[in-house]
Amino acid sequence: MFSSIIKNKFQFFIVKAVVLYGLCYFLYEFVIKKYTSIDQLFIRKIINLCSFILELFGYKTFASKEINDFQVFGIDGSNGVWIGGPCNGITLMFLFAIFVIAYPGSLKNKIWYIPVGIIAVHLINIIRIVSLAIIALYSPYSLDFNHTYTFTFIAYSFVFMLWMLWVNKYADPTKIKK
Repeated sequence: MFSSIIKNKFQFFIVKAVVLYGLCYFLYEFVIKKYTSIDQLFIRKIINLCSFILELFGYKTFASKEINDFQVFGIDGSNGVWIGGPCNGITLMFLFAIFVIAYPGSLKNKIWYIPVGIIAVHLINIIRIVSLAIIALYSPYSLDFNHTYTFTFIAYSFVFMLWMLWVNKYADPTKIKK
């Protein structure tokens, strides 16, 4: 059975992606989040960057300390937005990297494409959080919809677009040696 999966490139890609995602998810949820403060430090760095961007545009911002794995960030005069593990973009970064790793392509291209893609995903997440902070100030009644639907669609579409760029421009499965 395993040999037939290996022969079918699509099935093999799916199996590799699922296994890698499972390993990354386990590592993140049950080791990194549970035994380190890396997750909260990363969220704090996100908040600092978002605050810097908003202050460039003349907004005064606020931020809270850790509250049950979440931190609050916003513009003065609003209730702000909660930023936690599900919102810090790490899962999207894992997903992007796993798709590129699992799909055939040269190691040389993967070595530069994965970090560039992760930075791009991080920037999209920063734009998302800044936008949500502005929405929380000017249109708080639409915050939940935009968080749940609009920006989820944009973020996952962006990751898909990066992966499709990889598949169509940088990966060449016909040149991969077995």
